Amino acid sequence: MSDLPRKAITRTAKLAALPLGFAGRATWGLGKRIGGRPAEIVAREMQQRTAEQMFKVLGELKGGAMKLGQAMSVFESALPEEIAKPYRAALTKLQEAAPPMPTGTVHAALEERLGPEWQELFLEFEDKPAAAASIGQVHRAVWHDGRQVAVKVQYPGAGQALLSDLGQLSRFARVLGPLVPGMDIKPLIAELRDRVAEELDYELEAESQRAHVAEYAEDTEIVVPEVVHQGDQVLITEWLEGIPLSEVIAEGRPEERDRAGQLLARFLFSGASRTGLLHADPHPGNFRLLTGDAPDGPPEQWKLGVLDFGSVDRLPGGLPEPIGIALRMALEGDAAGVYDLMRDEGFVKPTIELDPDALLEFLLPMLEPAQVEAFHFERQWIRGQAARMADRGSPVYELGNQLNLPPAYLLIHRVTLSTIGVLCQLGATVRLRDELEAWVTGFAAEADETDEPAEADETAEADESGETDRDAEADGEAEDAEVPAERAAEDAETSA
Repeated sequence: MSDLPRKAITRTAKLAALPLGFAGRATWGLGKRIGGRPAEIVAREMQQRTAEQMFKVLGELKGGAMKLGQAMSVFESALPEEIAKPYRAALTKLQEAAPPMPTGTVHAALEERLGPEWQELFLEFEDKPAAAASIGQVHRAVWHDGRQVAVKVQYPGAGQALLSDLGQLSRFARVLGPLVPGMDIKPLIAELRDRVAEELDYELEAESQRAHVAEYAEDTEIVVPEVVHQGDQVLITEWLEGIPLSEVIAEGRPEERDRAGQLLARFLFSGASRTGLLHADPHPGNFRLLTGDAPDGPPEQWKLGVLDFGSVDRLPGGLPEPIGIALRMALEGDAAGVYDLMRDEGFVKPTIELDPDALLEFLLPMLEPAQVEAFHFERQWIRGQAARMADRGSPVYELGNQLNLPPAYLLIHRVTLSTIGVLCQLGATVRLRDELEAWVTGFAAEADETDEPAEADETAEADESGETDRDAEADGEAEDAEVPAERAAEDAETSA
């Protein structure tokens, strides 16, 4: 493979193999069952074969195909164990590695982008890639001043491949649903398309990373590597030596899992508040646990290293204040207040009438992590939430089907769900409420309760104008996305 397969007909054929392959395995499975093999064994074999093919096709194509695989991988904790288990290993591979570009292609790309004397910029350069992502791969090297660096080289043809892949995958979305039951794939693909231009622009990524470096330079818990050099389709940053978050997920001790989870939650909520940027690609491959000079020391001393700032959501005022206010009112049992705010923000369309108490009952189980001092995230909990919202016969499904996800909140919603998915993969006990109180405007109760009504009125006016700006910015970029429960149930029905 010389570089990204760029011919549209070739990539389309490979992507088409996913749903066609699934259909073929379903026929194969039916034949096995007719032949007398137990249904459970046949199902497991089908799932394993599907996972293997998914990794092979998405990993080889890289581009948008691999990006979809990475995005889906953080949600596997919400799936029933009998479905999740065969996918887990294959999807996790997409978080850390994929088939690399040949050395000759890498050298040619660096010569084109850094000049014919590019090798003189490095004291050492490792031809074998240290990691491969959706639009580029990373090589370890030593910069000419002696610094250990990570050299990210964009795949030739990555932009065209990304747009082509995601366009094709969007058409296949309904058929792809059974590959990962419970996943709302079509809105996910639409949102990923919106991030393509930014991720291809390494200058923009370097700016986002520098903003985080400046803000977290003196931080004792979060580390962001400095940008060493940024060129056309090449980004060089300081190397971060640490334990991949995926290793902690796979084999970490409880105290290591808890520390990693707390730091991840802290970065999620503090980042938007401190930098005005929300890191929008929270899959485990983008995080390292730094143990410093004491690798065997207590995890309480670990730091979280954050990589890859190609995908960010620009939130100059931090997370929208209505999020914090709605969370606080929900935990206080203010059903009418939550309903009015969600209607104002567009989560309830003007043509829809809902029972405020029923809406609060729908929301509270999902807010359980914020109701207690420390919450233990686990796969069983998130699976229960997914099953509750996907049950077509339940009032919860009917209510969820009437809710709407405004475009301005789409990326925030995905990042939050993805982070919760990673926390459940970790099985971490996290003081989530502490992070909400510290970083999410509107969540913490005002110290002077007598001033609340006037302040709330002022906030509502500010939020109203702010939402108009966000909606105007999002208008034309994304259609209103329905909540995941509706398509999750449809996908499950397709699978059945």
